[in-house]
Amino acid sequence: MELYPAIDIRAGRVVRVRRGDPSSEIVYREDPFAVAEEYAREGARWIHVVDLDRVFGAGDQTPLIAQLVRRVPLSWQAGGGAATAAQAEALFACGVARVILRPGSAGASGLEDVARRCGASRLAVALDVAAEGGAPPHPQALGRAAAVGLAKAARDAGVGTVVYTDLGLEGRLGGTDVGGAAALARAAGVAVVVSGGINSLAELSSIRAAGLAGAIVGRALYEGRFTLREALACSSR
Repeated sequence: MELYPAIDIRAGRVVRVRRGDPSSEIVYREDPFAVAEEYAREGARWIHVVDLDRVFGAGDQTPLIAQLVRRVPLSWQAGGGAATAAQAEALFACGVARVILRPGSAGASGLEDVARRCGASRLAVALDVAAEGGAPPHPQALGRAAAVGLAKAARDAGVGTVVYTDLGLEGRLGGTDVGGAAALARAAGVAVVVSGGINSLAELSSIRAAGLAGAIVGRALYEGRFTLREALACSSR
């Protein structure tokens, strides 16, 4: 199982938001370069970076991402709302190893176009699923059936990895939907990286035991639930 420590960037700072709500922002660090360098010292192989300014339609942190990749030469996975081949190509030009797509209104046909132009093996697809645990539905969330359908479309386009996030659990440190992620992996035949709510080493162990491909961890690291070294050791057992 691969571990992806996260750096979510908004206005140049390292932040976390809950359920995609910009008003829920918590600023954890002022310097994303220092965070990336700490991750490298602690043994990270990958870093997951998200451009929240692009997500919220408030700017573009692509130049900053390019600087981060140059300074900290690990494998970088970039999120942040890329939906077109041009947007993905701009991130690849920065040196990132993988771009996470949000196909948007173009759906499967748009996904096929990006995979053809950019190389399916360098892509993943974001699956933000309907809230669990009583939280109000998120307007951009997929239902379970739609998530499986999009995962299958990704697989058929040659994109073998999806990033599964239950928006009802994201950013709450209340645990993540390991069962739902594992069920999707079985139903769609894709590698699933799970994100949102991971709060303990025990949960990382559960994710690994479920046969999932990876886990994205952010807030739990910033708030000291465990160290990156501990998480990496747990993920590789």
